[in-house]
Amino acid sequence: MSAAVDPFTLRPSPLGGEALSPYHFFPAETWATFRGREALTLTADEVRRLRSLGDQIDVDEVERIYLAVSRLLYSHVESSQALFRQRKRFLRGSDQARTPFIIGIAGSVAAGKSTTARILKELLARWPGTPKVDLVTTDGFLFPNAVLEANGLMQRKGFPESYDVAAILRFLSDIKAGARHVRAPVYSHFFYDVVPGESVEVDQPDILIFEGLNVLQVRDMPPGGRFVPFVSDFFDHSIYIDADERDLHRWYVARFMRLRETAFRDEASFFHRYSAISEDEALTIAERLWTTINARNLYENILPTRPRADLILRKGGDHLVEEVALRKI
Repeated sequence: MSAAVDPFTLRPSPLGGEALSPYHFFPAETWATFRGREALTLTADEVRRLRSLGDQIDVDEVERIYLAVSRLLYSHVESSQALFRQRKRFLRGSDQARTPFIIGIAGSVAAGKSTTARILKELLARWPGTPKVDLVTTDGFLFPNAVLEANGLMQRKGFPESYDVAAILRFLSDIKAGARHVRAPVYSHFFYDVVPGESVEVDQPDILIFEGLNVLQVRDMPPGGRFVPFVSDFFDHSIYIDADERDLHRWYVARFMRLRETAFRDEASFFHRYSAISEDEALTIAERLWTTINARNLYENILPTRPRADLILRKGGDHLVEEVALRKI
């Protein structure tokens, strides 16, 4: 791009633009050309099934943006496999098993992380050789509500301290070690809690997509050079789903109000009480939840991790990607 661009906000900057940025920047129209001659294998019905409530992504957007993203990721997977074979020869026939290629997906509440993860899972699984692709979210690694309540953390659910980071690190370490039948806990958005005794099995996939708010989070470095792993240390590639805070705010509130008319009406839902109040009261609650929890988490914990991503998908107000930033190599 010829215009000067701030490497972290993707907006015009007096600093000299892309020359000082670790990223290449592409408008969506240019990015769409990188799909090459690959044909889209997802149907319009499949895209509708995969997208989250309120997300406007359609089959044209998948073809315009996400097909090229999957092509890029698959090229990285192939390169990783080639590097593994070279390293094995260097280590004179080491019996170390090839490990899954792990993709981390981060971003704010309501940014569309879940839709992106599901779309990429389906696209990657349809590349040559039909790779085995699994998807796990960090929601299952939240501490149960009883633990959060006991520690005064219910109002900080989704903040870094509300997750069992040790369990996440054990899970990813086992995946990277090539372990069989690794299990991840399951979260229910309907009950707003971890489901006791329920888990999903991840058994040596070719690709694992790991999606969550804070997957690119880092911590203070310990003194003396002691090794303390970060979640992102296990990633081979990372993606950040980006959007203006005003759009994220609007999408969150709109989703909350739609859920009030759908899932919240079920008496078993954790949020059923919100379906019985007036629309104005519900709107006030949605605004308060955004301001006191989600916006704070965004600015304190999530947005600061954006510059650590390998790929940034910047969305406009219509939920469609307007610009792509790809880390230079």
